[in-house]
Amino acid sequence: MGAVSSPVISRNKIYPQKLALWVAIGSIIMMFGAFTSAYVVRRSAGNWLEFKLPDIFFFNTVVIVASSFTIHYAYHSFKKGNEKLYKALLVTTFALGIAFVILQYKGWEALNAIGATFTANPSSSFVYVISGMHAAHVLGGIAALVVALTHAFILPFKPTVRRRQRFELVVHYWHFVDVLWVYLIMFFMLQSQ
Repeated sequence: MGAVSSPVISRNKIYPQKLALWVAIGSIIMMFGAFTSAYVVRRSAGNWLEFKLPDIFFFNTVVIVASSFTIHYAYHSFKKGNEKLYKALLVTTFALGIAFVILQYKGWEALNAIGATFTANPSSSFVYVISGMHAAHVLGGIAALVVALTHAFILPFKPTVRRRQRFELVVHYWHFVDVLWVYLIMFFMLQSQ
């Protein structure tokens, strides 16, 4: 009797952590979609104070976009086995993430200085809430970067599949908060015209 061969079934598997991340990103997108929709609806109701966003918010955009490039190249350096560049770019991403949060706070101070306080008008309240919620998500990304930095500097350097997958989660989330901020800053710019 000959051996019966079973057909090989190939599947593209998505590992559970990545699925969980994308489900979370989907819910965050829905939340910010609700915030920006509420902004548009409330603006059309009247009693709306028009003001120009302080320039620091645009500088902040450059910082977070730059951090997306640094984490992207850190990931590629990790995959190629370039330990030194991987670690340097990861530290740079972390520093840029911290700079973004600090500049966000400075942006709120600048808003306060022009009279657009949290309670002055619904228009300024929306800017604080939306940018504050985004900053909270960036802080979550910074926490993930701390874990990635811990792995980079404490564990022996081994670009294994498991470590690559964990780092990939951090990279995807970081790119997401970057794209989300670019969307928000463009939304605010279009609404102020």
